[in-house]
Amino acid sequence: MEKRENGAALLPLAVFVVVYLAVGIVLQMKGTEMAFYQLSAPIPALLGVIVAMIMFKGTLNEKMETFLKGCGNQDIMIMCFIYLFAGAFTAVSKAMGGVDAVVHLGLTFIPPQFIAAGVFVIAAFISISTGTSVGTVAAVGPIAVGLATAGGLNAPLVVAATIGGSMFGDNLSMISDTTIAATRSQGVEMKDKFRCNFRIALPAAILTVLLLLVFGRPDTVPAVEHYKLEIVKVLPYIFVLVAALVGINVFLVLTGGIVFSTIVGLCYGSFNLLEATQNIYNGFSGMFEIFLLSMIMGGLAAMVQKEGGINWLIGRIRGVIKGRKSAEIGIAAMASLTDLATANNTVSIIINGEIAKDISEEYGVDPKRTASLLDIFTCIFQGLIPYGAQMLFACAFIENLDSPFSVIARCWYLPLLALCAIGSVFVVKDKKSA
Repeated sequence: MEKRENGAALLPLAVFVVVYLAVGIVLQMKGTEMAFYQLSAPIPALLGVIVAMIMFKGTLNEKMETFLKGCGNQDIMIMCFIYLFAGAFTAVSKAMGGVDAVVHLGLTFIPPQFIAAGVFVIAAFISISTGTSVGTVAAVGPIAVGLATAGGLNAPLVVAATIGGSMFGDNLSMISDTTIAATRSQGVEMKDKFRCNFRIALPAAILTVLLLLVFGRPDTVPAVEHYKLEIVKVLPYIFVLVAALVGINVFLVLTGGIVFSTIVGLCYGSFNLLEATQNIYNGFSGMFEIFLLSMIMGGLAAMVQKEGGINWLIGRIRGVIKGRKSAEIGIAAMASLTDLATANNTVSIIINGEIAKDISEEYGVDPKRTASLLDIFTCIFQGLIPYGAQMLFACAFIENLDSPFSVIARCWYLPLLALCAIGSVFVVKDKKSA
């Protein structure tokens, strides 16, 4: 039977994107801080659902059934519960002092004359361990700016290095919401996506470090405070990273990480058992918005797909795609444009996940490649846009900053990552195995 195509069925998705973007732009023009984060994404998503309920054919019960089936889709539910476990691990690990321990470890062993490159490496390790680029910028940013000031180094360059390292780790982390969304939407294992992703990201990271070593040397070598090293507090992060790479079930990995961090925190007196449970719940709560958004978007996508909206879009894309290479470029372009519109890389992946999967199946793109491209290109633009959370947080640490573009111009890792990713499209052979 011929698949139904209906371009008008995309209107509810367009309502979500346009409302989310318009509110952010208006607030930005009014000078509101964190303008694109004042409107919680689930609200315009619900507005899109209301539009779908009004315009799509069928009884209300039929439309509700389609929506709820989409919300309760197995992949959506797995993704949502991974969010919760990842949030709990991040919260309890931070509470027991894990983030500070990683920063202190890096600053102790990286020579102070290599501040800029060192900051990139520290930020990369923290973000790959914690799965959050924003949290990494918040943790490393103040220290990085202080070291840059003491050494007479260009502060925007060091802040840019912090952002680059944060996006490197966020893009690869096993517990990042972008990795979770990308892998679940394409039905691939995290370790497989990591390997595919790592081959693209590593060359860009190496080139960035070399550039920072050459152009990021301070005028004077600052005195770095000698921190007390607490290696044990770093071990839960290493456990999660290694266990995930080995291929252990992600729920077992995150549960083990939570237990490991809790035991370390109890032994060090960072919290008592009751406080540990509160930290775990706070981690759950911190993931509520993305949990709710994923469910709503799953239901909305199911309604749009049933009405033929996804098929219509794939049909238009198919008109300009000639094969595997142009399909990959198309997936990268969709992810990039959506992130520019929403200023949220996880939201962008969720929006494009189903469409990208259909394109991949049609043109023989390896699902690992698709998941990798979705994550890479949303992270690239998320780190470069001046209204993204990472850039807004980072620029706030620099006094008398003339413009965020002075930081953006020095975010060398992200354009290098884009070049490596685009180059990989033409290097990978036209077969299912990347």
